[in-house]
Amino acid sequence: MSYQQTDHLVVDNHVDEQTFQDCVEKAARILRAEELVAFPTETVYGLGANGLSTRAVQKIFKAKGRPNDNPLILHIGSMAQLYPLIRGSLSFHAEKLIEHFWPGPLTLIFPASARVPSVVTGGLETVAVRMPAHRLAREIISKAGLPIAAPSANRSGKPSPTRVEHVKEDLDGRVAAIMDGGSTGYGLESTVVDVSGGEDSPRILRPGGITEEEMEETLGLSMSVERRDGTRGNVRAPGMKYRHYSPDTNVELVDGSYVVMQARIGEAKMEGKRVAAAITSDRVDKISADEILVLGDETDLQAISSHLYDHLRAVDKMDVDVLFVQTFTETGIGKAIMNRLYKAANR
Repeated sequence: MSYQQTDHLVVDNHVDEQTFQDCVEKAARILRAEELVAFPTETVYGLGANGLSTRAVQKIFKAKGRPNDNPLILHIGSMAQLYPLIRGSLSFHAEKLIEHFWPGPLTLIFPASARVPSVVTGGLETVAVRMPAHRLAREIISKAGLPIAAPSANRSGKPSPTRVEHVKEDLDGRVAAIMDGGSTGYGLESTVVDVSGGEDSPRILRPGGITEEEMEETLGLSMSVERRDGTRGNVRAPGMKYRHYSPDTNVELVDGSYVVMQARIGEAKMEGKRVAAAITSDRVDKISADEILVLGDETDLQAISSHLYDHLRAVDKMDVDVLFVQTFTETGIGKAIMNRLYKAANR
């Protein structure tokens, strides 16, 4: 599938309100016409299509090169849009999570209604739904009057896009329009929680911008975490089965101090490899490599998460054979960072 020309619409903070609304209206028309629009959210850029149209959603899979059994997330702009998509009533846990974290980077999985096309659910009986907090995303959904199916706006398997330049690299000519809203906020995809079990304890299927600790405090209980990689059979959430978030360059994770990192770099260079190292700022003057990517201050994991995919994309423009990446403690947002790094390293 190709488009003769992709329309590039600038809707960042520098445009006036009339230009903003004109771009929103144009994007809504494209979506209603069952074509594809890439747009920013508070997590990453999404690739949107009419979530109730099998024909439109199939174009997402073709543009991304995404496996058909990988479920998509439906994005909504109001609670009124949620109820036609799900079966049954909301559980107590679902209501509490919605009350505290919607709009925001939290995806909830519900029993799907017959209205949701199977191409969206990956053939499952459940559907993933979230209400984004990003103004542009919300206004596009509202103006289109549709739930929007929107995985990340990148070629399948690549690091997700956090800047419009990333979207253009992967999808220019594959989508009808790309909306330039500047850099995204969280930089990692939404947290995914399965609430389809009614009053059973919710299960975290993918860590993200809303942390396990925040949700447990809200619900007053310990949440179970899906540890299975999902390499076999159907899975309920994106990012659990196939290779994700990976640059073309080989990625290796290095636990421990800067001494361990430098030793691994030395071994690789003795093998004749050119090496890049992704490290926090406190290690910059202690590490010697062919290329250095500074992830940020080790005490600011939120900032590190917001730029992680940018760094993973940048390494493919460097003349290196391997990228060694510093690891992080798996608490709070660190759990989401490490989830993406494990995937990037194909672990």
